[in-house]
Amino acid sequence: MAARIYFDNAATTPIDPEVLTTMMPYFTEHFGNPSSIYSYGRETKMAIEKARKSVALILNARPSEIFFTSGGTESSNTAIFSAVRQLGCKRIITSSIEHHATLHTCGFLHKNGEAVVEYVNILSNGHIDMEDLEKKLNAESSKTLVSLIHANNEIGNITDINAVGELCKKYNAIFHADTVQTVGHFPFNLKETKVDFITGAGHKFHGPKGAGILYINSETAIEPFIHGGGQERNMRSGTENIYGIVGFAKALEIATANHNADKIHISELKLYLKRKLEKDFKGIIFNGDPEGNSLYTVLSVGFPRNEKSDMLLFNLDVNNICASGGSACSSGAEQGSHVIRALGNNTHNTVRFSFSKFNTKDEIDILLNKLSELN
Repeated sequence: MAARIYFDNAATTPIDPEVLTTMMPYFTEHFGNPSSIYSYGRETKMAIEKARKSVALILNARPSEIFFTSGGTESSNTAIFSAVRQLGCKRIITSSIEHHATLHTCGFLHKNGEAVVEYVNILSNGHIDMEDLEKKLNAESSKTLVSLIHANNEIGNITDINAVGELCKKYNAIFHADTVQTVGHFPFNLKETKVDFITGAGHKFHGPKGAGILYINSETAIEPFIHGGGQERNMRSGTENIYGIVGFAKALEIATANHNADKIHISELKLYLKRKLEKDFKGIIFNGDPEGNSLYTVLSVGFPRNEKSDMLLFNLDVNNICASGGSACSSGAEQGSHVIRALGNNTHNTVRFSFSKFNTKDEIDILLNKLSELN
């Protein structure tokens, strides 16, 4: 069997071998419950707090503002529910191109009569209309949550969360930024960013699945969101995912140390594929703003709709090339991508190629040759 080529890193990434090595002792000799007072427990408790300090240092936050969770979906749910049910937000401003962890949560609260949901306009290039956001914030004085994705998981567009944060401060709104695609790929300075909540998931930057973070600004006071034994400073009870937490921190440390080199390498792959597709394939389009304010890991390509392109993802898979039509969290759904629909793309079949530090130019060439055969 030919080696598989993996171009779906926005869905998940392979774990870095160094991360796995760091995690392994916590599956074996360091197995103690962190709540235990004897040596086994103290060892694992120290590992968790060391990881928390490391993550806080990288994000320029306080350790007390970092809470370990199971991943981005839990973190976003917690932020949104807390803003509405505890912080008094009766209105939510979000967008139609958010991750479903945000959209479905906001939709539930709206259906349940707990909050009114409004959707900010999307520009033709897929970016948030900042003028419309301010207009909506200024339209009424009721306490508002703004929940927007930092880098879109399907098209890669980056929203200026510093600018959004300033608007939220101006209008006294709570700000939740879904940063799942950018933690580990983008430098943060949370002491200088006007944001109440951000989220992260280790498996997006070569860490383990099932390990994530929720940053809660120290000026944003919420009640515990899981009750029980008082873990995570009484905010999220339950025995901690020690190996996941250790792996998350190690993966973030590696991603930060190698950020510049990895960004250059991955950006070159993305641009190389884009240039080749533009040159050799007629009628294709690129969703979003791929050479503008866009995440360097994602390229969303629209192939003219025909019998061959309808089967393109399937045929790539048959040929051991892994890509996606959009969010992996929606895989199996027949309705297609809500993000692409929101952009008004009804004439093309979309394939999202997303890259990591482990991808190579040779793999891009193999992909291009296969695309030539399939089109």
